[in-house]
Amino acid sequence: MAAKEKLEAVLNVALRVPSIMLLDVLYRWDVSSFFQQIQRSSLNNNPLFQYKYLALNMHYVGYIISVVLLTLPRQHLVQLYLYFLTALLLYAGHQISRDYVKSELESGYEGPMYLEPLSMNRFMTALIGQLVVCTLCSCVMKTKQIWLFSAHMLPLLARLCLVPLETIVVINKFAMIFTGLEVLYFLASNLLVPYNLAKSAYRELVQVVEVYGLLALGMSLWNQLVVPVLFMVFWLVLFALQIYSYFSTRDQPASRERLLFLFLTSIAECCSTPYSLLGLVFTVSFVALGVLTLCKFYLQGYRAFMNDPAMNRGMTEGVTLLILAVQTGLIELQVVHRAFLLSIILFIVVASILQSMLEIADPIVLALGASRDKSLWKHFRAVSLCLFLLVFPAYMAYMICQFFHMDFWLLIIISSSILTSLQVLGTLFIYVLFMVEEFRKEPVENMDDVIYYVNGTYRLLEFLVALCVVAYGVSETIFGEWTVMGSMIIFIHSYYNVWLRAQLGWKSFLLRRDAVNKIKSLPTATEEQLEQHNDICAICYQDMKSAVITPCSHFFHSGCLKKWLYVQETCPLCHCQLKNPSQPPGLGPEPAPQPNPGAEQNTVHQEATEHLGVEHQEERNLKESPSDSNGQVAEGPDHQEHSHDTKNDSQSLDCDTCPFEDSQREIIVEELIGGQEEVLTHDPRLSIQF
Repeated sequence: MAAKEKLEAVLNVALRVPSIMLLDVLYRWDVSSFFQQIQRSSLNNNPLFQYKYLALNMHYVGYIISVVLLTLPRQHLVQLYLYFLTALLLYAGHQISRDYVKSELESGYEGPMYLEPLSMNRFMTALIGQLVVCTLCSCVMKTKQIWLFSAHMLPLLARLCLVPLETIVVINKFAMIFTGLEVLYFLASNLLVPYNLAKSAYRELVQVVEVYGLLALGMSLWNQLVVPVLFMVFWLVLFALQIYSYFSTRDQPASRERLLFLFLTSIAECCSTPYSLLGLVFTVSFVALGVLTLCKFYLQGYRAFMNDPAMNRGMTEGVTLLILAVQTGLIELQVVHRAFLLSIILFIVVASILQSMLEIADPIVLALGASRDKSLWKHFRAVSLCLFLLVFPAYMAYMICQFFHMDFWLLIIISSSILTSLQVLGTLFIYVLFMVEEFRKEPVENMDDVIYYVNGTYRLLEFLVALCVVAYGVSETIFGEWTVMGSMIIFIHSYYNVWLRAQLGWKSFLLRRDAVNKIKSLPTATEEQLEQHNDICAICYQDMKSAVITPCSHFFHSGCLKKWLYVQETCPLCHCQLKNPSQPPGLGPEPAPQPNPGAEQNTVHQEATEHLGVEHQEERNLKESPSDSNGQVAEGPDHQEHSHDTKNDSQSLDCDTCPFEDSQREIIVEELIGGQEEVLTHDPRLSIQF
C-alpha cells in the first residue's frame, strides 16, 4: 500500500509538469512577431495562417487547456494521458503501415513473399510492429476487442493475398480513414464529459466555499496539487534541458571559469518567465531546507528527527529571492545582465542560509558546552561547524568586495556575513568558557555577567551595522534613484532590524539593572549565618560559600537570584514579594497577588491561631490586671512589645516553614532555564539563556 501511495504521489506531480511547461511556452510565444515572420515566408498563402484573430483565440484557448489540465483530478488526468498514449500508438501503427507500403512500391516485387527474402523480412518487421501496437492499445484502453486497433494490418493482409501494389495503396488509405472515424466516434461519445466534470467541480467548489471559506479552498488545492514540488520539478527539467542543449553543441571541454559562467547563464535562462521564476524560488527553498536539515543531522545525528516537528525552514530564502527578483525586474533583463544580477541575489540567499545554520547550531553548541558530555566526536562536529560558519562568511564578504562595486544590496550581504562571523565568534568564546569551567572544581560566580557582556557586545555591533545599512540606503534613495520597492525594503529593514532591536535591547538592559539593584539592596550572609543555615541553593542545588538573604529569610546565590528576578519578582520558595530598592527598609515582605493554595491554608491557619491567642490573652488580662475608670483593660508596654514580637515571629515562622518539595523545585529550575531538557543537568551554568 505504501508503494502504491508513493507511485500515486509521483504520478500526481509528473503528469502535471507538461501543463506548466505549456504555460511557459505560451508566455514566451509572441503571436504578433510570429505572424510577421509568416507573412515574410512562403507560408503566407497557407489558409491556416491567414486568420490572425483565430490564432490569437487559439492562444488563449491554450492557456485555458493548460489550467484545466493542471487542476484536473489525478484519476481523470491519468485517464487522459492513457487516451493520449493510445492516439500516439495508433499514429505509430499508421507510420509503420505507410513505410511498409512505400518500401513495397519502391521494390516493385508483386510475387510471393517467401520467394524473396527481403520482401519477407519487410513483411515480418511490419507485422510484429503492428501486433505490438494492437496489443498495447488494447491493454491501455482495457478492452479485449483488439480488432478495433487492427485496421492498419489490412495492407499486410492484402500483400499476403498477393493483391496488386496499387490496390494496397488504396487499402492503406482506407485503413487510415477507418481509424480516424473510430477516433472521431470516441470523441463524439465523450463530448459531454468535460462539461459534466466542470459542472461537478463547480458544485463542489461552491459547497467548500460556503462551508469552509476561500482560504480553506486555497489550502486544499495547494496540498492536492503539491505546488512547491511541482514547480521545483518543472524548473529542474528546464535546467537539465538547458545544460544538455549546451553540451550537445560543444565538442571541447570547458574550463572552470567557463563552467561557472555556464551555470549562472543557465539559471538566468531558466528564470525568464513568471512560471520559471516561481520554479527557481521553490527550488532554492528546497535546497535551503536540505542544507539546514543536513546541518542539524551533522550536529545531532538521527536524534535530530525524533522529536523535531516538520521544519518550515527554507521558505525564508525562497521568499527573499522572489522579493529581490521582483524589486529588480529580473525577468525583464537580458541574459547577461540577468546572470550578473542573479549572482548578487544568490549571494544574499547564501548569507541567509548561513544565518539560519547558525540559529540551529548556536543552542546546540552552548548546551553541549554546559553539559557534562565527554563525547569528543560530538564536540568535534560542533566546533568544526562553528569554524566553518566563522571562516566562510568572511571569505564570501572578501570575494564580494573584490569582484563587485559597492552598492546598497552588496552592503546588506557584507554586513550580514560579518555579523554571522561575529556571532559565531561569540558562541565559540562562551563555549570555551564553559569548557574551562568544566575542568575547574568550583563554578565561576560571575559567569553570567561575562556571557551578558559578550552577547551585549554582539547585539550592539549588530544594531550599529543595521543602522549604518539603513543610513546608506536612505542616502542612496534620496541622492540616487528612488523606487517604491527600495523604499519599502528600507522601511521594513528599519522597523525590524533597528527599531525592534533597540526596544528589545533597552528592555533587557532595564530588567538587568532592576535585578542588580534588587540584589544590591539585599543583605549579604555572613560566614556564621551560612554555617548555621548549612544548606544548598534552592535554585542551582550547589553549595553556598556566599549568599544573599531575602526579606523572608531565605538564602540564595546572588547570581541565581538575579536570574530568577528576570522572570518574576517573588521569592522562589515562598513567593513573597521581594522588597524594591525604593521601598522603606522598615516594611516587611508583601504577599504575592496570587499565592498558592498551600500558602492560603497556612495564612488562614495563622489568622485563626492569632485570633484564639488574642482572646485567651484578653481573658487572662481581665483576671490579673486592674481596670481603669472607663472599664478598659490596661496593658503595659512590656506586654505590648511582647505581643508585637510574637506576631513577627509567627510571620517569620510561616515563611520559614513553607519549603517546596523536590518536584516543585525542579519546576522552578525548569522555568528559570527556559525548560530546555538538554540543559537541565543541575549545573549553575544552565540558565545562560537569560
